[in-house]
Amino acid sequence: MNSDLVFEAIGWAAAAILLCTILQQVYKQWKSGDTGGVSKWLFVGQSLASLGFTVYSWHTGNWVFVTVNSALLVSAIAGEAIYFRNRRRQRREKGAGAQAPRGSATAVEPASS
Repeated sequence: MNSDLVFEAIGWAAAAILLCTILQQVYKQWKSGDTGGVSKWLFVGQSLASLGFTVYSWHTGNWVFVTVNSALLVSAIAGEAIYFRNRRRQRREKGAGAQAPRGSATAVEPASS
């Protein structure tokens, strides 16, 4: 068997494993609606690094890394969008919880004499 083919297969397998783990984290964040423990800078850094690695891989002609880094860039952008959606939702829920519901009676303290 051609050793280049073996190394190419290892590269594609590693790319698939990495993509699965990243996509699982993005899916978990989307499903939970929570931003706890996740920094927005994680996705900013991942986007910039993936973009740089994609350009570099394109330049060197390494299609395994062009593919995986392009997919990682897309997942980072999706993760950032989900992060901001979840954060907005949490702020709305927090703000709504602090207000009395519409139409509800509020207790009035008697004036002290």
